[in-house]
Amino acid sequence: MTVRTPRLNRLRRAQPEGRVGRPVEARGAKPRRRGAQPKVVALGGGMGLSASLAALRRITGDLTAVVTVADDGGSSGRLRDELGVLPPGDLRKALAALCGDDDWGQTWARVIQHRFQSKGDLHEHAVGNLLIVALWEQLGDHVQALDLVGRLLGAHGRVLPMSAVPLELQALVKGHDPERPDAVETVRGQATVALTPGEVQSVHLVPNDPPAVPEAVAAVLDADWVVLGPGSWFSSVIPHLLVPELLEALVETKARRVLSLNLAPQPGETEGFSPQRHLEVLGRHAPKLALDVVLADEAAVPDRDVLTEAAKGFGGAAVELAPVARPDGSPRHDPELLAAAYDRIFRMHGRIGPWR
Repeated sequence: MTVRTPRLNRLRRAQPEGRVGRPVEARGAKPRRRGAQPKVVALGGGMGLSASLAALRRITGDLTAVVTVADDGGSSGRLRDELGVLPPGDLRKALAALCGDDDWGQTWARVIQHRFQSKGDLHEHAVGNLLIVALWEQLGDHVQALDLVGRLLGAHGRVLPMSAVPLELQALVKGHDPERPDAVETVRGQATVALTPGEVQSVHLVPNDPPAVPEAVAAVLDADWVVLGPGSWFSSVIPHLLVPELLEALVETKARRVLSLNLAPQPGETEGFSPQRHLEVLGRHAPKLALDVVLADEAAVPDRDVLTEAAKGFGGAAVELAPVARPDGSPRHDPELLAAAYDRIFRMHGRIGPWR
């Protein structure tokens, strides 16, 4: 029997009736009958989460993205340093990925992703970052502001930060200094960790006990399916497991859990990692986390038996291999192929729900 902590119970009680778990309605969308579609929560950040959302919005309209807020580079880092706000970049990317394929959705996706090019202070700032931060300052509420941006874009889902405080990612890295290959050093900042030379041993957040956004916790607890990954493993995927209330919700939820693996190791933080090595480091950071399905591209898994054995360590998770990469050979997910893989998993590994 799961024992709920008082803190998690407070988060449950804090939610306004009828608000949590309800996606932002697409512009002109018809009201949806509750239970007509699977309730899906996707966790991650950056381009990996964007790829997952672009696929998931094709198979459900009841979709919530929970996004990491440890970015400290580029436009996000500058806004964070100057204004003390959450880094908006990964939140912006998630909103863009949830835009529809019609003219309205694609126009707004391009607008919020647009970056200014100049010789002044606006250089490389993204329009969407400025819009999000302006609404945060106007409304004084992270969730309300992101919901408002979602309505403006006609987003097919809801975007939430995993925490309401800016976080610093720190990593213990072996061989960060090439002249001291056996030394273990602390590397600070998500942008630095993502490209660090050497071998990342572990990551942690500062503060080390950040509060989760209550709506994010409630969405995980209320979901039918939770999708973790793909994305930068140490800087976008694992950070969700370092927020205590969010990890507790992931462990406690009755939802089925899918881990979506990357198409290839990333230069820097996961250089040389095999698919099963990704699972090993995930397990070290969250030993109580159980999974139902591990999804991987069939061309990226040299030995299915080894990956299957590693997946069993997460409560007997099944391995599903499917072609999910773009046909041009680039290490990017194809949204249609990834959507087909998720749809198959939802049908084959869960209840045949009323959305079918």
